[in-house]
Amino acid sequence: MFVPTAELVVHVQVAGPAGAPALVLLHSLGTSLHVWDAQADALCATYRVIRPDLRGHGLTGVPAGPYTLESMASDVLAVLDALGVTAAHVAGLSIGGAVAQSLAAQAPGRVRSLVLCDTAMAFPPPGLWQVRAAAARAHGMEPLVEPVLARWVTADFQGAPEAEGLRAMLRRTAPEGYAGAAEALAVADLTEATSRLRLPALVLVGEHDAATPLSSAQALQAAIPGAALAVLPGVAHIPTVQRPDDVTAAIAGFLSGIA
Repeated sequence: MFVPTAELVVHVQVAGPAGAPALVLLHSLGTSLHVWDAQADALCATYRVIRPDLRGHGLTGVPAGPYTLESMASDVLAVLDALGVTAAHVAGLSIGGAVAQSLAAQAPGRVRSLVLCDTAMAFPPPGLWQVRAAAARAHGMEPLVEPVLARWVTADFQGAPEAEGLRAMLRRTAPEGYAGAAEALAVADLTEATSRLRLPALVLVGEHDAATPLSSAQALQAAIPGAALAVLPGVAHIPTVQRPDDVTAAIAGFLSGIA
């Protein structure tokens, strides 16, 4: 389905019983809602699973950048409004986790819990994202594919069919969408906003994640009182694809303990 907002039209997939608790899954930079396919398939029996393509990604509109985490979170809030969802559990991967934090800060009554997967409150160095944004605009996505994939999954997984799917998602991301979102990461600092959050939270991180490493996950855990932390063995930055069952089990276990 497609949801119009004040700025763009957001592509959304919804699965699961209409009366079930809502679970929003937010994808990473340079991917699409399909990075959560395995989790959506498993969890839609229990939850109303809502997966938007973030602005500039997938089939959602591509406004000119730079973007902000706040505007990306507002897009998600508009989707919830359109679907009549008053409150939802929200899980986010990488930039999706940053958008989830921003959403919880903007509209705390709308977020029942957070699952923050391979993400952070800030994403230094800013120059990395500015260079990537410039490269995407100047040369398109192809030159970024292999360097980025090397950070997403471990070397032994790069030949897997699922890794080829990640390459396809990255290649098909609009260069301006990738650049605009990268510019949002360059200036992101959620430290103050996230430290004010008071809600159940689970922080997940891949053992070999160099992009948002264990130290970033530990900082998130420390910022949100009572947050749990789990390290996923043998994976890097995109465990939803490399070890989908582990991610699904962690989310299901966490959500089952929330009234």
